[in-house]
Parts: sequence; C-alpha cells; structure tokens
Amino acid sequence: MSSRRKFLQHTALGVAGAVASPFASRAATPKAAVNLQVGIAGYTFAKFDVEKSVAMMKRTDVRYMSLKDFHLPLNSTPDKIQSVLTQYADANVKVYAVGVIYMKSQQEVDTAFDYAKKVGVPLVVGVPNPELLDYTEQKVKDTNIKIAIHNHGPEDKLYPSPKNAYDLIKNRDPRVGLCLDIGHSLRAGTEPSKAIRDYKSRLFDLHIKDVNSTAKDAKAIEIGRGAIDFPAVVKALKDINFQGICSIEFEKDMTDPLPGIAESVGYFRGVIKTSA
Repeated sequence: MSSRRKFLQHTALGVAGAVASPFASRAATPKAAVNLQVGIAGYTFAKFDVEKSVAMMKRTDVRYMSLKDFHLPLNSTPDKIQSVLTQYADANVKVYAVGVIYMKSQQEVDTAFDYAKKVGVPLVVGVPNPELLDYTEQKVKDTNIKIAIHNHGPEDKLYPSPKNAYDLIKNRDPRVGLCLDIGHSLRAGTEPSKAIRDYKSRLFDLHIKDVNSTAKDAKAIEIGRGAIDFPAVVKALKDINFQGICSIEFEKDMTDPLPGIAESVGYFRGVIKTSA
C-alpha cells in the first residue's frame, strides 16, 4: 500500500484528479515518458449503452476502445456500424479492436473476421476453440487481420493461462498472438510481468486489472489495491517496447464503475509516469 500512496501522491492522479481534471495527466506527462497507451476493454461497460460508456471515457480521458458485441452486435447492418462508430469518433475515441469474441465453429470464425473487417479494425480479440486454430490461422492469412487469443483464468477449460494459448500458436503465422489478461494470468499461477517477457513476440493486446489475492478465486479490485505488482508490469512493457494498447477491464461495481475506473486509470498512469 505504501507504493500505491507514493504513486498517487507523486503524480496527483487519484480519483479526484482523474475525474475532475481528465486532461491533467496528458498535459503533465513528459513526452519521453508517454510510451504506453491506456484504453478500455468493452466488457467494462456491460451495463451501459454506448452513449453512457463514451461519457465515462471522456471523464477519464481514455481514448482507445476494444469494442464488445453488446455495443455493436456481430450481425449489425452497415448503417448500425456507422452510427456506433460515429458516436466514438465524435468523442475522439478510437476503436482499435473487437472482442472478446468466442468461436466454436468455422462459421463463427468467419463471422468474427467479417465483423472486424466491417468495423475497420486490424485486430480480433478472441477465443477460438483449439481445434479451430488451423482454420483461424488461414483466416488471418486471407484477411491480414490479427487475432489475439485471450486467457480466462483457472476455471477456463480452453486457455486458463497465457502459456496454454502460447504453446498452441508459437509456431504459427506471426499475426496469431495473445491478449494477455493480467488478472486471470495471476489467478492461473503466472506472474504478469514474467508472462509479458516470456510471450513478448506474440503480445498484441492487454487487459489490465487487479485482483485482491493470488488465489484462483481472487476477486476484481481497483488497480493498485490488490496483488499485482504494477511497477513490474509497466517496467516489463517498457523493456519489451510494447506497442499495443493497455486496456483496463474494470469488473468490480459494474453497475457504478466510474469511480473505480477513474482510480484505476489514475493509478496506472501514475505508474507509467514514474517508471524508469
């Protein structure tokens, strides 16, 4: 907790700062230090529509979104797609990926990649069944759209840890990679900064969260209050020169997430700023 207080005091990016002055962190951060971009994973806003989600992103000055299909269904018409994308664009939010999308058949793989193409993004965050990886890899080659396979923790039968996914893709097309969920990684027994270093060649996306312990059944908590060593995570990301988006996925108090999002964004940006 002392390191958490240090970052919050040093950067003045706590809850109040992140909500009341959403542009302060960008203005105060030296140019040389801004090398990690913060985004939001769409699942964070599972209880809210696009308009309210965008409003919370503006309050916390988060400008990157990994779009979930409850905000834009997979079978959306071109008009619907344009309407939703316009709402984000008008708020200066860039939709950089779609997902998480689950794929249990070849048809669902086709649907996921067609959806990404229609939305105009270069990345699908997804969970294709392992037996579909050959077919998924071919879709990557055909479309030049990357896929980042998401690990979902010890209760997941497909990809509980990032290693489970990595071992199945490490010899595949280099556009087949990982979306590392650091909270689920820790619950599955893999320290996040180690996973970042071990799988750096396939690391396309990140879901950033904190959990209240290292136990398998650990619960989500505001970033900086839990068991994850965020200075080590940020150092590892800087050491590997990570070029993707660090998307915060806030899963505590999902009916009233803004305070927790603001605190989490503020703390994580504070660690980025003060990390060597």
